[in-house]
Amino acid sequence: MSKLCDGRVVIVTGAGRGIGREYALALAAHGAKVVVNDLGVSRDGMGRDLSAAQSVVDEIHAAGGEAMVNGDDVADWEGARHMIESTVAHYGALHALVNNAGILRDRMLVNMEEGEWDAVINVHLKGTFAPAHHAAVHWRSLQKLSGEPVDARIINTSSSSGLYGNIGQANYGAAKAGIAALTVIAARELKRYGVTVNAISPHAQTRMTENLRERTPEEIAARHPRWIAPVVVWLASTASAEVTGRVFEVGGGHLSAMEGWHRGPEAAPVDDPERIGPVLLDLARRARRNADMKGHDLD
Repeated sequence: MSKLCDGRVVIVTGAGRGIGREYALALAAHGAKVVVNDLGVSRDGMGRDLSAAQSVVDEIHAAGGEAMVNGDDVADWEGARHMIESTVAHYGALHALVNNAGILRDRMLVNMEEGEWDAVINVHLKGTFAPAHHAAVHWRSLQKLSGEPVDARIINTSSSSGLYGNIGQANYGAAKAGIAALTVIAARELKRYGVTVNAISPHAQTRMTENLRERTPEEIAARHPRWIAPVVVWLASTASAEVTGRVFEVGGGHLSAMEGWHRGPEAAPVDDPERIGPVLLDLARRARRNADMKGHDLD
């Protein structure tokens, strides 16, 4: 009996622990050959240890699957290129890229230092862009060579911190909002080559989130990565070809397709600063309120 990702070669970044580990195991269980990318850094991005990635690979091998470790830095331009090229060299193909790697350096805006901003933006935003770029270049070359769509996938990771706006995470939220925008734009650009681009906004209990606030046992169970991995497996498969440019909120009791910015209330243009104030006040009052961290209108 064929499996959902039989024969598919999939890279998962940040796959040594947490959600990424769950993705790698689930993809392998559904027949994918998995490249487990992870630097083994701490929660704030320090250190380096490939043992976590090797442990996931060993677990996949023990279950009869195929996997390999990759220790390239996804935020490094040449490292991201090497990750894509070494995958193709080893397995002869690449069908899906799951951009999951990330770090946290939470701080209120008035206290945040330049290095804390740069580190988080680098890992999350550039660490999504660089692998996606090199994968897209590879797939474009294949499409031009064969004249046929490549049926490939990019799956990015956004967050409610960026989509809704979480206090104390200006760096992380800005990166995750940027990833959502990148997802929509890349989906439109890469459609011609047969590449779909989607993102997930996961609610999961991992080392990146476990200290943010206390949760009940029921909340923790609902935030187990097992609720999120099926979405990634399906999106990585050939079955998802018609879905692109979407952000899905998953986990924590949620399974939802997010709806992005739309134009709200309108008024006739005004070219006088002294007369435009009341118009802007009226527009702001009539516009739908921004969402809170639960996706509901702010009080």
